[in-house]
Amino acid sequence: MKRSADVLLSDGTAAHLRQIRPEDAPAIVDFHSRMSDRTRYLRYFSPYPRIPERDLQRFVNVDHRDREAFVTVADGRITAVGRYERLGPGSPEAEVAFVVEDAHQGRGIGSMLLEHLADAARENGITRFVAEVLPENSGMLRVFGDSGYQVQRRYADGVVHLGFPIEPTEKSREVQESREHVTEARSIARLLAPRGIAVYGASATGQGIGAHILGNLRDGGYTGAIVPVHPSAERVAGLTAYRAASDAGVPIDLAVIAVPASRVAEAGRDAARAGAGGGVVVSAGFAETGPEGAARQRNLVEAARAAGLRVVGPSSVGIANTDPGVRLNATLSPRLPVAGRVGFFSQSGALGVALLAEADRRGLGLSSFVSAGNRADVSGNDLLQYWQDDPGTDVVLLYLETFGNPRKFARLARRISRIKPVVAVAAATRPPGLAGDLPGPDAHAVTALFARSGVIRVDTVQELFDVGMILAHQPLPAGRRVAVVGNSSALAELAVMACRAAGLVVADGYPRDMGPGAGAHDIADALAEASVDDRVDALLVVFAPPIPGQHADEDADFAAALASVALAGEKPTVATLVFGQAPPRVPGYPSVEEAVRALSRVADYADWLRRPPGALPELPGVDPAAAEAAETPAELLAAYGIPVLPSLQVGDEDAALAAAAEVGYPVALKAASVALRHRIDLGAVRLAVTTEDGVRAAYRELAGAFGPDVLVQTMVRPGVACVVEVVEDPAFGPVVGFGLGGVASELLGDLAWRAAPLTDRAAAALVDEPRAAPLLHGYRGATPVDRAALIDLLLRVGRLADEHPRVRSLTLNPVLARPDGWTVLHAAVEFRDSGARPDTGPRRLRNA
Repeated sequence: MKRSADVLLSDGTAAHLRQIRPEDAPAIVDFHSRMSDRTRYLRYFSPYPRIPERDLQRFVNVDHRDREAFVTVADGRITAVGRYERLGPGSPEAEVAFVVEDAHQGRGIGSMLLEHLADAARENGITRFVAEVLPENSGMLRVFGDSGYQVQRRYADGVVHLGFPIEPTEKSREVQESREHVTEARSIARLLAPRGIAVYGASATGQGIGAHILGNLRDGGYTGAIVPVHPSAERVAGLTAYRAASDAGVPIDLAVIAVPASRVAEAGRDAARAGAGGGVVVSAGFAETGPEGAARQRNLVEAARAAGLRVVGPSSVGIANTDPGVRLNATLSPRLPVAGRVGFFSQSGALGVALLAEADRRGLGLSSFVSAGNRADVSGNDLLQYWQDDPGTDVVLLYLETFGNPRKFARLARRISRIKPVVAVAAATRPPGLAGDLPGPDAHAVTALFARSGVIRVDTVQELFDVGMILAHQPLPAGRRVAVVGNSSALAELAVMACRAAGLVVADGYPRDMGPGAGAHDIADALAEASVDDRVDALLVVFAPPIPGQHADEDADFAAALASVALAGEKPTVATLVFGQAPPRVPGYPSVEEAVRALSRVADYADWLRRPPGALPELPGVDPAAAEAAETPAELLAAYGIPVLPSLQVGDEDAALAAAAEVGYPVALKAASVALRHRIDLGAVRLAVTTEDGVRAAYRELAGAFGPDVLVQTMVRPGVACVVEVVEDPAFGPVVGFGLGGVASELLGDLAWRAAPLTDRAAAALVDEPRAAPLLHGYRGATPVDRAALIDLLLRVGRLADEHPRVRSLTLNPVLARPDGWTVLHAAVEFRDSGARPDTGPRRLRNA
């Protein structure tokens, strides 16, 4: 199996990791010659000034099973080598070792090599690594000690002997995700706060996109160095131009590239030679143009990563940072919104300038802005990693068209939303392809999935800004009780109806209609009273001047009164003004419905924050290794402690009789079709058959109506029929659905959904959420089913879905829930060709 990966190092720069090859021999000799005497001694325990030919051939020729070696490559040169060697034929142990070129030490290469070597070793049946390290090699000891594995140390004969199992642990996963977060955040920080920028494609005439962005950079007051790169001009836009970025003699962290598509990679390589960490590619002509452009885009990403660059774009509108210490406007927009505390990511290049203009019109201050364009590399996930710890960002807005790595998005969203609110415009429908051909969450359920991950999903860009204005300028509500205050009874009544429809509660004593004759001071007093009312969590102000435009002073007084309450910071305040605009930093909306909808979204998020996140409980009887080797649905489920009641498929009467004798009377006979085997209403099931004559009669009836293939299964005690499903969702990766069986539930889509893996709270909520759930809890005097057992079943299904990406879909139907537990009567699993998801395995950069 060929293994390679683009990886991010601890300083945020990219590198390429791949298996060693025989033709690497000259490069290994060159790599060895660049190492200091100390580094060679620490690796080989001797001076080892040169590599003998015999050793060299052994180093570069490995079988990729018992012996494996990876190299990291930057700018065409090998910078590190990591290898393992099995300790004897069939041994579960292997010795592991690394060496990193002096100039690249301290960049996290050793940790990255260990992750990839452990992953390869596990696939080849190795379960434990051992290593020998000199005591003075503190860097290597730190790599092992900080890995998250349970490392055992022993000192003997002047050497530290290390040993540890390489099966991933909770701690090792935490370490891996923490390093992923740091490296991705740093790679974005370098782009958004560059010391110097090289601009490619700015014409000397001042015409074209490149010149436009260069002008915006210069006129926006960028605090770093701006280096126009031009093949012939001496000056561009009043700035000295250079033939190569490195000629300027200043630090370059970012390249802005607006040259024709065929020259983009060349510009990137020039920027890399000057020390850049990434490029914003404004140029078009890539994946958006068809297969040829898509190939050109793949080549661009490969070239950029080989040079250590991250890529924003292609077809990007640019990036911006309003920090006064940076003042970066590397966008097509001549004017940025005011500085603020909202981070904004837009996948759409076409809408980028319009989004910036709308933010400016609304007075929504931004901290930073990134337009991903084709999203060939840098994605919304990268920006989430950066904004999580950015002290200048309090709110995150995302305009998403598709999800390149949905599993990672769901994981990051659950974590970051506990720290900062995330609002996303994202499709609620299931597009064809990834999961559109499978049953799964409908639009309403997808919105709920976002909410349960802490993400505020909205349908339109307008709503994105509506919600963003509240989050940026107002506190979160302590509850859902809303005080409606204003001078229009019609607007107040509309507000009451809108609140009820949105799940908000009109507070006791409200609405308070001051009447059309009320002055600004009267309304100010009412607002001030509502702001300190213990029965109120949020304020909705509705105002319609009796004679628009004829009492400017009165309107100004009202605006001042509204601002004094709204900006006091005690309770969120939103306003609908029939004429005029709300004061700065007061969320104002043209209609009552828009104001209520935005407030409701924020209240939902505040509710989510108040709920404990839940925990992933330990589950006895789980064997992931057995599940990985399973070939049938029953074997897979049994490895997670989920037994499936056996059934035998038959094709004639005699076989049906033999099957009934084997499974034991009484038996059930069912049409074998997956769509029919639970359809009692269609006559596709015969229950409690106790005799051979009964089996013959039942078989003849079923075969005559539905075909000769029939399932025979022993009878179990009756219970409430339930359905459990797992599908791959475009926004969340694997999701678990639960509902009650039956035609009515199927018709109404009465399934609840949660993203895998399930916490204890999520599994409990799944059991209780379907509209038919009262049937489980003793409806009309029935005995309640074992709720704890159902929760345990869902936890096991959720863990299975999370840990086994080769499972494309899974259905348990029916599951009979009873007071004494449950029985799975039938299970269907669809396996995918590849068992890897984009968010599994060792860290790597993936095309977004």
